[in-house]
Amino acid sequence: MPGKVRIVIADDHTIFRDGLRRLLEMEEDLEVVGEAADGAAAVAMVESHGPSILLLDLAMPRMPGLETLRELGRRQSHTRTILLTAAIERRQILEALQAGARGVVLKEAATQVLLKAIRAVEGGSCWVGDAEVADLEAYLRTLGNGGASRARQDFGLTRRETEILATIVAGLSNKEIAQRFQLSEDTVKHHLTNIFDKVGVGSRLELALFAINNHLVDN
Repeated sequence: MPGKVRIVIADDHTIFRDGLRRLLEMEEDLEVVGEAADGAAAVAMVESHGPSILLLDLAMPRMPGLETLRELGRRQSHTRTILLTAAIERRQILEALQAGARGVVLKEAATQVLLKAIRAVEGGSCWVGDAEVADLEAYLRTLGNGGASRARQDFGLTRRETEILATIVAGLSNKEIAQRFQLSEDTVKHHLTNIFDKVGVGSRLELALFAINNHLVDN
């Protein structure tokens, strides 16, 4: 039916998938369009069905949940992913959000929490635990800095590099960064290379964590 939120469920437990499908399809605005039993199948299902939402188990065979997120990011998928997990550590939440997840919900959460998460993420917000996250960038800083206050250093970053750094913390892709600042993607890559060299990291996740822990982006 037009207007429904199209969902793919990815979990290696058949009983859990069946129960979740039945639960979701009781809602008039939700429609389950596919299921996957492992991470690789989840990527293929997203590619073939183009769902609005992917409900993805963190502990998946063949391709774990975080790697599945990264693969979808490499393919520039527009599907928004909500991680479903029995347990998750603080650092894993941060890593998942940086890898592209737009929601993290515990499997033990009440049904209404998951439904609210799906609708919030479909509407463009993020969701962690049992609450909507309106400002992901601020949330990531809070999650990563442990509340410690330290003197801010600039590590020789230019104003533009600092602006780009903030977008990395917010989880933007090179294409999105280029569009925001009206730059070419090659120029963005050049800036990122300079930033990596100046702060001594080798990946976007390491850069985001470094920025958060060293207060390189404004609160």
